[in-house]
Amino acid sequence: MTTTTRHSAEERREDVLDAALVEFAERGLEGTSTEDIARRAGISQPYLFRLFGTKKELFKAAVARCMRETLEVFQRAAEGKRGEEALKAMGVAYVELLSDRTRLGGQMQAYAACGDLEICEVVREGFGDLVVYVERVSGLPSEEVMRFFAYGMLLNVFSSMDLDRRPEPWSERLLSPLIHTR
Repeated sequence: MTTTTRHSAEERREDVLDAALVEFAERGLEGTSTEDIARRAGISQPYLFRLFGTKKELFKAAVARCMRETLEVFQRAAEGKRGEEALKAMGVAYVELLSDRTRLGGQMQAYAACGDLEICEVVREGFGDLVVYVERVSGLPSEEVMRFFAYGMLLNVFSSMDLDRRPEPWSERLLSPLIHTR
């Protein structure tokens, strides 16, 4: 006889969000089926809808969690640091975070889905939380904070093109100011 462990609704929600991020990162909101997400999470499709209501609500929840987890990475990296030291620590932590191709794909799909106003609001709120935190903990001028996020977005694009693993001479030239300031 096999015994199965029953999970709480909250544990199941987290499992579904994990599965959803993988699926959405690969195929985006429109290209992902709730059937695939449910299968990956090991639940029925009706239960998925009981937990999240709609595929769009699930996407929004996955995006919100992804952004929140990025903020948590920044917070851990900057703990006990201020100014330029905090900014550099967050930058290094973000580069490490980008090695998670699912997270990177999830972020890029979130930005791509901003044509939907509800999704855009979730992305804007999550990104805004990142900006406010970086401003507060670094205490640096807005130009430095802008440069930090500009390089972060460039890193997203380069990682999406696999230039982090297989750089081109032109990509190395663009990143050299960032690498030399570490």
